Amino acid sequence: MKSILVEGETCWRIEEADRAAVIVDAADFFKHARSAMLKAKRSIFMVGWDFDTRIDLVPGDANDGAPEKLGDFLNWLSNRRNEIDVRILKWDIGLINSVTRGETPFYILSWMFSKRVHLKLDGAHPSLSAHHMKLLVIDDHLAFCGGIDMTVGRWDTRDHVEKDKRRRSPMGFAQGPWHDATTCVSGPAAAAIGALARMRWQAATGEVLDPVDIPSDPWPDELDVDFRNIRIGIARTQPEYLEQRQVCEIEAAKLAMIAAARETIYIESQYFATRVIAEAIAERLAEKDGPEVVLINPEGADGWLEAKFMDSARIRLMKLVRDADRDGRFRIFYPVNSARTSIYVHAKIMIADDRILKLGSANLNNRSMGYDTECDIVIEALHKGDAISEAILAHRNALIAEHLGCEPSDIESEVEKHGSLIKAIEVLNNAHGRGLVAVAMRELTADEELLAESSIADPERPMGVAKRMSGYLHRRRYTHA
Repeated sequence: MKSILVEGETCWRIEEADRAAVIVDAADFFKHARSAMLKAKRSIFMVGWDFDTRIDLVPGDANDGAPEKLGDFLNWLSNRRNEIDVRILKWDIGLINSVTRGETPFYILSWMFSKRVHLKLDGAHPSLSAHHMKLLVIDDHLAFCGGIDMTVGRWDTRDHVEKDKRRRSPMGFAQGPWHDATTCVSGPAAAAIGALARMRWQAATGEVLDPVDIPSDPWPDELDVDFRNIRIGIARTQPEYLEQRQVCEIEAAKLAMIAAARETIYIESQYFATRVIAEAIAERLAEKDGPEVVLINPEGADGWLEAKFMDSARIRLMKLVRDADRDGRFRIFYPVNSARTSIYVHAKIMIADDRILKLGSANLNNRSMGYDTECDIVIEALHKGDAISEAILAHRNALIAEHLGCEPSDIESEVEKHGSLIKAIEVLNNAHGRGLVAVAMRELTADEELLAESSIADPERPMGVAKRMSGYLHRRRYTHA
């Protein structure tokens, strides 16, 4: 099978990971991140959209003498290990979020002037653009890259228990169930992600940091390895800004995956709001033997303004895709827990067949294609049925099984029985308990029609920047690869 990874087109760099794992939902990510940071020898580098020092990384489960809350934990580490350099790069507009939600300024102010824990704000972006990538790099030997922010409202288990008391905010308020995902890699791939983190630091602060060169193995104690000695692609979105050039590798990778799929495209995303991706999906659905497409979204966007823009855009694109869907091969769902409470989907995952898995910070919206900074990991199987292929398929089945409240083996057997992922979901879906609910189609009002096509909240590119010809990659280089 032909690789979709091309440096400079669908990815920034291709590097080897001696170990790699997919982590689903923040309870496990926070636990494994804390375990890895406890093993740090020289460097902890956190780059993200938001951090909240008050969050509990392991609610009630700390048994090692180290604090549970993020801020206390980082201070505890830096005070006990003088050799560790802790750096945090946070989106500058995200600082407003910290203040308005009641986060104490103690850590923010002390870290901004500290010699032990260094907090800087990333303002190296166009107006209203977001620094959205979510990276945690330890000693340049281990890196987490995905969609989970270390902030309020993210912690949850794969059970998504109704009214789980561990899911309360730092202010004591109940928070709803939340679905998310990230990756963990070690080896040269982790060093490359460390280089990317330093590039962001330099862009934001002007300070050049040296790579970390020290023997270290901070792999989390309880994290199972899914992949060994594999090539991974590191793909970015980066908006043009001052001397920074426009980069749209993630958009090209998504289009390449859609073109390469033969049987199924499985997607989890916070939004469905980018026309270029919807049109690519529609093209495949219009084919006589095109793949099935299953898209998992939240029931609705989070917040009034996002709901107005993103939900309107979703309805518009649902219609576009369904009009092209000649054989009923497209489904869009949102998940609910056993109490039928909708689970907010924040994960950003795309899986093509048993061949390609892409996971990172980029959504299916315009901003993630060209206006915000993003980072995704791409894992490929080049031989059907090999260990990589089997692991990719196992993760897809486990994700769907989580949403349906069944076992991954149930997904596997029903797909084999019916020859259809959609049919397997329909057979296993529980209409009264945990399951997947179809996103309702409706007519848009005149105002919503305008919002659906507006670029005010969801711009594709900075003003004056031409759209990259990623459609050329889709049509010429990758069609039916």
